[in-house]
Amino acid sequence: MADPTYQKGMAVRREVLGDAHVDRAIANTTELTAPFQDFITRYAWGAVWGRDELDRRTRSCITLAVLAALRCEDELAMHVRAARRNGLSPAEIGEVLLHTAVYAGVPAANSALAVAQRVLAEESP
Repeated sequence: MADPTYQKGMAVRREVLGDAHVDRAIANTTELTAPFQDFITRYAWGAVWGRDELDRRTRSCITLAVLAALRCEDELAMHVRAARRNGLSPAEIGEVLLHTAVYAGVPAANSALAVAQRVLAEESP
């Protein structure tokens, strides 16, 4: 029987990250990473991102700030793209990272801004 939390998580994950990203992640799943893929789909995307109490724009802002603070540049790049899919403008992304500088430090925000600038430039027509 299919798990509704997993199904919701997969739907939200695809909506936020895009089918191409999720398809690559699934295609690259190994015996080692399969439990992790299940975990993030079920809990991060289904049980948390799938909640109604915060909209996706707000969740993207929080995610960008936390990833910047933790210096998770690879994940940050993915979530800059997700933030754009969730309706944040480049200026709003910049504001989130500027705000993060006050609470997480200038070096962390500086690195995050470099990642965001690169990702946004890649996506510009």
